[in-house]
Amino acid sequence: MGWLPSAPQLNLNPLTVKAKAEQAGLSPVEYTAQALKSGDIRFACEQPDSGHNHPRNLFVWRSNLLGSSGKGHEYMLKYLLGTESGIQGEALGSSEGIKPEEVEWQAAAIEGKLDLLVTLDFRMSSTCLFSDIVLPTATWYEKDDMNTSDMHPFIHPLSAAVDPAWESKSDWEIYKGIAKVFSEVCVGHLGQETDVVLQPLQHDSPAELAQPFDILDWRKGECDLVPGKTAPNIAVVERDYPATYERFTSLGPLMDKLGNGGKGISWNTQTEVDFLGKLNYTKREGPAKGRPLIDTALDASEVILALAPETNGQVAVKAWEALGAMTGRDHTHLALNKEDEKIRFRDIQAQPRKIISSPTWSGLESEHVSYNAGYTNVHELIPWRTLSGRQQLYQDHAWMRAFGESLVAYRPPIDTRSVSEMRDVPPNGFPEKALNFLTPHQKWGIHSTYSENLLMLTLSRGGPIVWISETDAKELGIEDNDWIEAFNANGALTARAVVSQRVPPGMTMMYHAQERIMNIPGSEVTGMRGGIHNSVTRVCPKPTHMIGGYAQLAYSFNYYGTVGSNRDEFIMIRKMKNINWLDDEGRDQVQEAKK
Repeated sequence: MGWLPSAPQLNLNPLTVKAKAEQAGLSPVEYTAQALKSGDIRFACEQPDSGHNHPRNLFVWRSNLLGSSGKGHEYMLKYLLGTESGIQGEALGSSEGIKPEEVEWQAAAIEGKLDLLVTLDFRMSSTCLFSDIVLPTATWYEKDDMNTSDMHPFIHPLSAAVDPAWESKSDWEIYKGIAKVFSEVCVGHLGQETDVVLQPLQHDSPAELAQPFDILDWRKGECDLVPGKTAPNIAVVERDYPATYERFTSLGPLMDKLGNGGKGISWNTQTEVDFLGKLNYTKREGPAKGRPLIDTALDASEVILALAPETNGQVAVKAWEALGAMTGRDHTHLALNKEDEKIRFRDIQAQPRKIISSPTWSGLESEHVSYNAGYTNVHELIPWRTLSGRQQLYQDHAWMRAFGESLVAYRPPIDTRSVSEMRDVPPNGFPEKALNFLTPHQKWGIHSTYSENLLMLTLSRGGPIVWISETDAKELGIEDNDWIEAFNANGALTARAVVSQRVPPGMTMMYHAQERIMNIPGSEVTGMRGGIHNSVTRVCPKPTHMIGGYAQLAYSFNYYGTVGSNRDEFIMIRKMKNINWLDDEGRDQVQEAKK
């Protein structure tokens, strides 16, 4: 129905669609639509365990997928990597339970779907532990880069003070090198190709109102398959694989043709493109001849600063003009006083700079107004990007009504059934109890970057910790700093207990992003080294987060869609009897105890 993205998208190579379409005398879009209706082409998500429908290569950048990010850590180890895992529950495919009707299930799911896992990082993260290749990138003060956030109004620089250590390189240089080698080795295999790409019904596009009334499914014959309306939008993209490096290191021509934009508006960028050609120089030859260069990370930073309304006053004025064309009001006064301000990389090196007010955000950056969301909606009479144009408390979408969530309502934790089947785990002599398991952001780290250095480990407990209430700890015979084990059908983890009066009974917390690389003993339940906080979680999408084509209920990257919330998860917790660090003798003891 086009509500959500997925990858891979189709059950065949999308580069072959053009040839099939030409044989049928159709365009790639027409052929894809007809083949989907007839069943000649299917969505890959309908057959997730088919050998044709899963990724083979995975590059991880700026993420800790097999650590702090990926919910269901043990499932990824088993099915994505094909290595040992701590999963305790029975696979749904082999059970007699209720299964989704629109997905084909195999009794034995494919294990080890990936052939290659590559991670780019400046530190040994949990993901790096499981990677085939780790690309060592430069860290702070070793590269030119920029840093910003939606939680403060400043643009910060990262400047190279020293050369990267050993064989490490900046992120830009690493991917530029990959692009160069790929462009060379693909010759004879991939050339200029026509790709077919499916896009969800995007927020801030005409497709966000594609399904304003009843929910009709073309597969059930309730309506016709219309790309971009009752199904995903089908886009044709021309790829030039041997020119990948040339394209990677230059500014593309679409900036001239389409301009820049965001949040449903766009504006002309020809002036900025011409400026960048003079600043960074242009390609002298090849497929990108005449295009502005993006050869270094510094070039890339200048491109961003020149094109963004937050750092180029002239662009900000054009962006407000574009919004005014939609609202019928003049908003340019919000940026006119900074029209001549153009922030360059050398400027933020001298001092972090405040951003310029932009229609990309609903707050106003001003010395006279405190920044707060929705300010421009109220004071500039800019409609909220909702079905009514106002702030909405009531959602009348059919799914929202069906789930009883048309209005905000409290819902108690659902039963994920991850604890009930663990009641028969062999006892270790200590009592067990089911507790709600939460993973808030931690006090001794930011995401996954700082928590395992010596200073932070000294300030905490020197390794993984789980917080538990005094009431539950007393009931379970757990004292502060004892080793405990938390487990459910998804997996198991081992950590030290922090007994606190600030934790309410019935709940336990393990702060987010405690890595799998520091002081983790073996689990008595799994017979393996204990996992991390995501070892006892799994992905559990909420259906109402899947709604699309309905104004504000429409997918957009980092805006609306399914999320990996695991606040309804429960674990069994107990004090550990045997603390083994899984040297050869310790591993034998744990395996024997498991038997």
